[in-house]
Amino acid sequence: MIYFELFWAFFISNILGYGGGPPSIPLIQKEVVDHYGWLTLKEFGDLLALGNALPGPIATKMAGFVGYQVGGLLGAAVALIATVLPSAVAVIILFRFVDLFRDAPQVKAMTRAVQPVVAVLLAVLAYQFFIDAWHGNGFLHTGFLAIAGYVALEVAKIHPAFVITGALAYGALFLS
Repeated sequence: MIYFELFWAFFISNILGYGGGPPSIPLIQKEVVDHYGWLTLKEFGDLLALGNALPGPIATKMAGFVGYQVGGLLGAAVALIATVLPSAVAVIILFRFVDLFRDAPQVKAMTRAVQPVVAVLLAVLAYQFFIDAWHGNGFLHTGFLAIAGYVALEVAKIHPAFVITGALAYGALFLS
């Protein structure tokens, strides 16, 4: 039964996550943390941070990790297949219609309409992580990491992978 739940959780998250990894992250969080309880919100945040620091698509890295944690090697394979299957099927089916609908106003309008929804979903996820960090690590650590991250990304223009790595190192030194 666990393999079916893994498949379903990642299949639904990725079939509804129109637009790639970022839109599917809140959906994966809803399934993995809220619905099935395989990870806590803190563990999910750590997984998201680590997954963002590594190269490649975020959804597949998350699926592989959660699948392995829940169901071992077979669980990882099932979760990865469920993550890739919706896109693979859609590409195979829709490839024939690309030229017909490329300039259709409905397709352009749908793409524009999805962008604010994705932004809101990601903002809610960021807020949940912030509140969880605030309660778990306190005001000083959370505030320092938020301000340091902002300064590093926006002022110093440091690559996000280095900022994430620095935050992980800070957490390992001061929050363990």
